[in-house]
Amino acid sequence: MAVLLGCSGRRRALTAALGLMLVAPPALAQAPRSFVAEAVRRAGPAVVRLDTERTVETRGGVPSVFLLDPLFRQFFGDGGGGPSRRTERGQGTGVIFQKEGLILTNAHVVEGSTRVSVGLVDGRRLEGSVVGTDPITDLAVVRVPVSGPLPVAPLGNSDAVQVGDWAIAVGNPFGLDNTVTLGIISSVNRNAAKLGITDKRLDLIQTDAAINPGNSGGPLLNAEGEVIGINALVRSGPGAGLGFSIPINRAKEIASQLVRSGRASHALVGLALAQEEGRVRVASVMPGGPAARAGLRPGDLLVKAAGQAISSPAQFLRLVDVSGVGVPLGLEGQREGRGFAVTVVPIDMAQVMRTPQSP
Repeated sequence: MAVLLGCSGRRRALTAALGLMLVAPPALAQAPRSFVAEAVRRAGPAVVRLDTERTVETRGGVPSVFLLDPLFRQFFGDGGGGPSRRTERGQGTGVIFQKEGLILTNAHVVEGSTRVSVGLVDGRRLEGSVVGTDPITDLAVVRVPVSGPLPVAPLGNSDAVQVGDWAIAVGNPFGLDNTVTLGIISSVNRNAAKLGITDKRLDLIQTDAAINPGNSGGPLLNAEGEVIGINALVRSGPGAGLGFSIPINRAKEIASQLVRSGRASHALVGLALAQEEGRVRVASVMPGGPAARAGLRPGDLLVKAAGQAISSPAQFLRLVDVSGVGVPLGLEGQREGRGFAVTVVPIDMAQVMRTPQSP
């Protein structure tokens, strides 16, 4: 009896085990999607590829540097023939920021282009036209015809960006479409002059998110998928791997001017400034410029502009930009231990683009 009961118990246990095997296992919980994927899903469709063509003229195919040599000219004359033309192709990235078909990108991507072809993520290819470029901030706006709904990237607030925030770069580096890289915000308000770039007027967002050739003009996103910058520069050589983006708040201001008039204006007072132990000193004054006409001199300390304390040359430049062309700007300073106040009226930087002393 004991043996039978034991066998019966084993049979019941075996039956129960087989029953469990026949029951489907519960569905595994789906892993949460990464915030990067969500950010790219939100803004990625509005990131476009820009393929450009520009016509370059040469003299008979002979580089002009050789024509400086009299001996070379003796054998080849003025270059072996008349001017010839060739087509130069380039590639970059842009981002649709308005439903009217307006695209933000870098000026160096489309400047001088005779043709701009715009490729969308969904496979559409549209012919674009350059609305305007601004070499001073390296920004440009391209327009495409609107024949159907276009994806538009949400724009964030670059003034709210902090060091350590997530940074997501989207673009087409080396022709590899729809590439995404991740990093953090390494620094904010990085002045372009400190990078050796003297012909631009920019305070940049620095990031360690990989930015490579072809990323130019593409968006830098925050963790919410909002555009906080337009990727513009990558450092090569020592310090390679650092990327720099134009803050989107600045880009929006320039884009608005380009859409309205095809060009952007930049206020200039004609000063070169130096930082000295927390103070800002006038290093040089552009002859005949607004600052010179107001009576400012080299050696003057600038204390306030528009009622705000000045702590750096970059901050002063931002206050000048905010003031605008033709708007009187009040300055307070010190000269030989005595305070003074003057008013300068900024002019458009385009008027003196070739003046070396102009900041």
